[in-house]
Amino acid sequence: MSLRRFILKRLLSIVPILFGVSVITFALVHLTPGDPISQMVATNPHVTAADEAQMRSRYGLDGPIWEQYLTWMGNVLTGDFGEVISSGQDVSSVIIARLPETIVLGLFGWVFGLVIAIPTGIYAAINKDQLADTVSRFVALSGISIPNFWLGLMLILIGALWLEIWTVLPPSRLPLYHPEMLFYLILPGITIGTAAAASIMRVMRTSMAEELNKEYVTAARAKGLPERQVILKHVLRNSLISVVTLAATLTASIVAGSVVVEMVFNWPGLGRELIQAINQREINLIMAITLFTGVFIVLANLLADILYAVLDPRIRYE
Repeated sequence: MSLRRFILKRLLSIVPILFGVSVITFALVHLTPGDPISQMVATNPHVTAADEAQMRSRYGLDGPIWEQYLTWMGNVLTGDFGEVISSGQDVSSVIIARLPETIVLGLFGWVFGLVIAIPTGIYAAINKDQLADTVSRFVALSGISIPNFWLGLMLILIGALWLEIWTVLPPSRLPLYHPEMLFYLILPGITIGTAAAASIMRVMRTSMAEELNKEYVTAARAKGLPERQVILKHVLRNSLISVVTLAATLTASIVAGSVVVEMVFNWPGLGRELIQAINQREINLIMAITLFTGVFIVLANLLADILYAVLDPRIRYE
């Protein structure tokens, strides 16, 4: 199978995946007690039972769950994700408004993770079983074990309260593309990228150590190639295949971690919006964010498969 046909097949597989995600999410939301109408009624004692029934009929919440799902699915297929009942905003506009903040935070976390993990993994593999290797493995194990919400709280405590260096929340009028935003991304970016950096560093170290013991490395050194060229041109390229594999699987962790990190740092992204939507039982917003997340994860894994072929031409998709 050619790479082009493989990509097309994977893209077509998105449809059943998203269908399954939508059915499960829709069912789970309706299994929890309450909905937006009941919450609105609870905060307004002047709403009568007739008014409540009228609002449920208006938003299509008075029918059986399967009928509500089919109605929602029909609207989605026409590009209509509905509205946020409590605020009257269009769901698409909410996602478009919050998406850039989540993308920037996720990219910052990935850049932090890769910048830390790859050089550290290379250095640990070259100095295998020495002090630097032992320290790196200890740090990696710590990074994987520490919960991101606890790490975020500790960074806020140390950086914002004790040292008074960082301000956690950026000014509301500061544009996202402003250079000063990098300053406000440091704490949440480190929080979201630490676990990924630790995992990638361990895989990088193990993969590099295995490659260094192979015959082609011995042959390259016997030919008189500089050690730097052997490491960076030959060993690193083969080692990155394992890193790409892990990076794709960690995409889901980065996305899931952004929900917690955005709540800890009050970052105005999709993660915080999802938690608020769950608390308010805003089914349309929950479904839209969930589907977007599913598409992102599937595309990230597809990108990893493409990178396999780029890094190692021997890989073919049968």
